[in-house]
Amino acid sequence: MKLISSILICLKSSANTLAVKATEDEHVQTISNAKFHVFSFSELETATQGFKNKIGEGGFGSVYKGRLVGGNFVAVKVLSVGCDSMHEERKFLTEINVLSDIRHDNLVTVRGCCIYGAQRLLVYDYMENKSLLHCFLASEEKRATFTWNLRKHISLGIARGICYLHEDLHPHIVHRDIKASNILLDQHFTPKVADFGLAKLFKDNMSHISTRVAGTLGYLSPEYAQSGHLTRKSDVYSFGVLLLQIVSGRPILDYHLQNGEQFLVDKAWELYNGKNLLKLVDSALNKDFPKEEAVQFLKVGLLCVQETARLRPSMSAVLKMLNREIETDHVEISCPGIIGDLKKIKIGQKHSLTSPA
Repeated sequence: MKLISSILICLKSSANTLAVKATEDEHVQTISNAKFHVFSFSELETATQGFKNKIGEGGFGSVYKGRLVGGNFVAVKVLSVGCDSMHEERKFLTEINVLSDIRHDNLVTVRGCCIYGAQRLLVYDYMENKSLLHCFLASEEKRATFTWNLRKHISLGIARGICYLHEDLHPHIVHRDIKASNILLDQHFTPKVADFGLAKLFKDNMSHISTRVAGTLGYLSPEYAQSGHLTRKSDVYSFGVLLLQIVSGRPILDYHLQNGEQFLVDKAWELYNGKNLLKLVDSALNKDFPKEEAVQFLKVGLLCVQETARLRPSMSAVLKMLNREIETDHVEISCPGIIGDLKKIKIGQKHSLTSPA
């Protein structure tokens, strides 16, 4: 596979903007005239007090809290510089391309970037409550503070953000890595879909994109993991897993002495067939939730993770079901798709996979 064949970065200090242009063989990753505020490295070094206040870390690099001149708090992501520098360059350019002109209440806002030698830095609005993984799924004590109404608010917000990417934007955008650690929460617990380094652009006439498998195990749709055929329904699957997590408070993969390892999706399917879905609702809620609505949310989650991609609902339909505009009482749900065996992931392809979050 060809890598980016050319990257032209033009810094215009007078206009304080960055124009980025790149081309590559995947024809959906073309970056052109993406305008960003350009920060100097010294500005960000000062803002973060020498990059001392680390608030996050992952395969992409590290994130630091900072305060700009004027008082605005920001999060500065310093992309890792590894042996596959062109891959990191691609992720940097993709995030710029995707987020430069997007403004939505449920998508993270990028304030600018910095290029300093081999280093690539991105500057975002600071999210006071960090990620859904850190703030919600980290412990039962934290989950107990998330009421049903708050879980509903977060679920609907995530769905709106993905729906905007899938249906309102042209070309459409598939995120490719929807998961708990990529959902950030602001001071009002409004969810923001973040980390667009793996995103792909879809034109209206495209049924799928054949690409290398990337994302997080447990959230990957089976058809994408096995064939490399990416569609918007791949994100729908990931959202379904995340929705089951929000309602249940459970990890993607759990271990029991009697049953061994069990995927959350499998557990949900087992309880659905046993007509006992309410058992999946998080015990941290202490039974303080509307039963019918909770079951509706869990059924929507199961509809999203069905093995056959064409049977999964669109994100606009998901929103209607979560808002009870479409009921699921008589909707038939087929068995979910699971990738429990790593050997089934597209053989012969380069992979960019992380463990479940």
